[in-house]
Amino acid sequence: MTVTRTLFGRPLRGVAFDVAVAALVVLVALAAAVNQPGGWAATAVGLGMAVALLFRRTHPSAVTVAVAALALIQVIARWGPLIYDVAVLIALYSVVKYGRRLRDGVLAGAVAAVGVLLAAAQTPNVIQWWVTALWYALVTGAVWLVALNVRTRRLYVLSLEERATTLEREREAESRAAVAEERTRIARELHDVVAHSMAVMIVQADGARFMLDRDPAQARTAVKVVADTGRQALEEMRRLVGVLRDAGPAGADGADGLAVAADPEHRRLALAELPDLLARFDDAGLHVRSTVTGVPPALPPGLELTVYRVVQEALTNALKHAGVGAGVEVVLSYTAEAVVVRVVDDGRGRPLVSPAPSGGHGLLGMRERVTVYDGSLTAGPRLTGGWQVEVRLPLPSEPATEVIAA
Repeated sequence: MTVTRTLFGRPLRGVAFDVAVAALVVLVALAAAVNQPGGWAATAVGLGMAVALLFRRTHPSAVTVAVAALALIQVIARWGPLIYDVAVLIALYSVVKYGRRLRDGVLAGAVAAVGVLLAAAQTPNVIQWWVTALWYALVTGAVWLVALNVRTRRLYVLSLEERATTLEREREAESRAAVAEERTRIARELHDVVAHSMAVMIVQADGARFMLDRDPAQARTAVKVVADTGRQALEEMRRLVGVLRDAGPAGADGADGLAVAADPEHRRLALAELPDLLARFDDAGLHVRSTVTGVPPALPPGLELTVYRVVQEALTNALKHAGVGAGVEVVLSYTAEAVVVRVVDDGRGRPLVSPAPSGGHGLLGMRERVTVYDGSLTAGPRLTGGWQVEVRLPLPSEPATEVIAA
């Protein structure tokens, strides 16, 4: 981030430059005080112009009026154009460049034209008058045109900066909306997982109550399932509350989402359905290959759902960006510490005529899901072409017990 130092609300660099310009005019006025017409009175006029130039950026129109008035005093006193009259050109440049309205610059140019005629009128003959008037007009016109060009470029740059700032705000707003939407979706699915666990606990507890006297061993097994399922549900509930808490104000409409999740038709997805998912993308035009390494452990339902969604989103992105005909490899690696999901495409497909529908925040949604389970996500292009997504999800310290309803 760039830090701009200011003085009296103005950039320090601009203030230093204006002070240097004013000091130069002062030095010129003092140096010519002895030999110039008007003596110290004319020097006082030059000093007044120098002081006025200190405010040329903040009050360009007022500075131009002040400098023009002092120049008029020069003309009336017939001191002739003096070297410090360069302040007139500086004021003209400033009002054209920094003025709020271009009309102020046009008016200043008209006044400068009159000043050129008055200054040239002090010449002794007609020929010299024409030469002097033409020279002053060329210099003044050149300064006015340069200032107009700088003003146009300055306003163009400011408009580009404003547009870039607006686009950045819009992108940030879209990203926040996408995060809120994804968190609401995660909350719905985790709620469904917790509701499933609670239903299993109720069934197992009822079974244990009826089998307590008839078959104590089976009752103990059922009670153990209730305890394990309760621990698992408690962990999922903790994650659910964390998601809703992080969602902030966006979680307000999460209640409606939870109500939808409680609908019995809201089906929980599981890794057992991954082959069907891969087959659907294969039918859509991707050449999908899948590999599983290691022994799949019994995963908590929420973690299982996260793995499913990561694969689903990665394949959707591959279909959208790599195109039909691209080769995709899906690798699931199970270790004692984590589950690693790796989806790689070769990027050699044909672009879709109608791109697959997407909110444009696939990676953002995956990152939100992975973060819920303290995982990590890396994604990016490959040197050999295509794209790679790799997700690492740490397993719980205690393996989840497989739940089977009695």
